[in-house]
Amino acid sequence: MLDGKIVKGIGGFYYIDTENGIYECKARGIFRKQKITPLVGDRVKINIVDEEDKKGVIEEIDKRDTELIRPPIANVDKALIVFAIKNPKPNLSLLDRFIVLAEKENLDIVIVLTKVDLDEDGDLVEELKNIYEISGYKVIPVSNKTKLNIDKIKEELNGNVVVFAGPSGVGKSSLLNEIDKNFELQTGEVSDKIKRGKHTTRHAELLKLECGGMVADTPGFSSLTLDDIEESELKEYFIEFDEFDDCRFGFRCIHENEPSCAVKEAVSEGKISKKRYDSYIQLLNEIRQGKRRY
Repeated sequence: MLDGKIVKGIGGFYYIDTENGIYECKARGIFRKQKITPLVGDRVKINIVDEEDKKGVIEEIDKRDTELIRPPIANVDKALIVFAIKNPKPNLSLLDRFIVLAEKENLDIVIVLTKVDLDEDGDLVEELKNIYEISGYKVIPVSNKTKLNIDKIKEELNGNVVVFAGPSGVGKSSLLNEIDKNFELQTGEVSDKIKRGKHTTRHAELLKLECGGMVADTPGFSSLTLDDIEESELKEYFIEFDEFDDCRFGFRCIHENEPSCAVKEAVSEGKISKKRYDSYIQLLNEIRQGKRRY
């Protein structure tokens, strides 16, 4: 059998990158019986059916290090969470959802702010950097127009399997095209009427980079659910809480209504972003109510 990695999946066909090139494969029926769906990023073993036409069958799927649900990608090392500084206006609640889900998978997280050339005085960039850098995240402002920090994004990608995540219209595909001129990804314009992006990426796909590593270009999303996260678990994914997690109620404290809560005191003292804390409370309530957002 030949080792490889799934780099694309469309309509039940999986494209496996191996040392001998790309093979188009179907998965054995046993996976369906076991309710296992192959994912882009899976490390697999295939049997060759037709060497000339590069066709095969997926026989084994290795254990996954990480697994994202939306986008459906396995074995990712790092998440680049991409939001525009303007057009569309950044939805911080949605950004925090992406962060929570990436934290749940223990991914290295970098926040990328696109279209910063539209922020002429730099106030919006500075505000978001203050919120998320104090929370413990690396924030990189970029501009395709001025080429600002494109080199820094390449450094983040080098040697890693990286997922580009974020809503439609923020310029993920445009940024990838700027990073690697060999890409010919379809890009779309943001509707002037509704200020939302068109879904220009139709499927998840791993793309090899000239600068090293692989990147997943994935469809944009308008919302994310936290169905698999428990109420008591959410605080673990707001990493800035860790430093102040010495409350009177110890590990049972969920930093909401408990007296003498060190996290709430840190918020009042400006050591934790009030906007991040408000987002935490909002997500906490959504988990309790079992809401599904689509």
